[in-house]
Amino acid sequence: MIEIGYNHRHDRTFCINRPDGTDSWLMLIVKTPVHFRIDGREYRTASHSFIIFRPDTPQYYYPASNEYYDDWMHFYPDDAEQKMMSELGIPLNTPVEIGDITEMSSMIRSMCFEHYSGNQFRINSIDLYFKLLMLKISEKLKKKESFPNKTEGIYSEKLLWIRKSIYRWPSRDYSIDDMAKELSLSRSRFQHLYTETFGVSVNRDVITSRLNKAAELLKTTDLSVKDVGISVGYGNTSYFVKAFGSFYGLTPLQYRQSEMK
Repeated sequence: MIEIGYNHRHDRTFCINRPDGTDSWLMLIVKTPVHFRIDGREYRTASHSFIIFRPDTPQYYYPASNEYYDDWMHFYPDDAEQKMMSELGIPLNTPVEIGDITEMSSMIRSMCFEHYSGNQFRINSIDLYFKLLMLKISEKLKKKESFPNKTEGIYSEKLLWIRKSIYRWPSRDYSIDDMAKELSLSRSRFQHLYTETFGVSVNRDVITSRLNKAAELLKTTDLSVKDVGISVGYGNTSYFVKAFGSFYGLTPLQYRQSEMK
């Protein structure tokens, strides 16, 4: 690994023009529409695509929308890793729309953390992540071949992960704009897809997850009502008490007392 970056943002003036390429390999995971020029041919890919440039391959690309988001890494695969890429059918020097880049981007994020950490086994960890990344890319390509007309379903894995995160970490500050950006969707389209997929709005899920966790803490701990509220993301105690009462029909103290009987 030479360098790596996760979820970098640029405006529409961004343009990479390297006529001689780079001396390292370059992988891009592109989250927004982009134009590529390769061997004199123009490509326009939709959101959620990737490309791996071999060393010394000319690189020319720029946004096809008002902003550009990508993950990237410069690296030198050894002979065994190059053989694995070939055997897995990973295309080189060609942009590929892959549908859902959620897992791939998550692995880049983990690799980025390891690369800039002081962890004892960071190099070993990055090597393992790289192999897993190549396996997941191969799986995505095979799924794409099997279901070439799949559209909205490409978001299902990410939507499920977002919902699991909401219930696993209820105290987090969940921004609809940030969640929509993760899927490269508009705010309204993300909300529509979420409700269509799960039969409940994302805002309702956030409230439910927080108040379910609050009820659990009231039953199993001696935390004060204020501290319970803070633990599940409510900095304002009065607002927490009101929200809890609307949801359970009891104040937090009444709920705790009823559970102790």
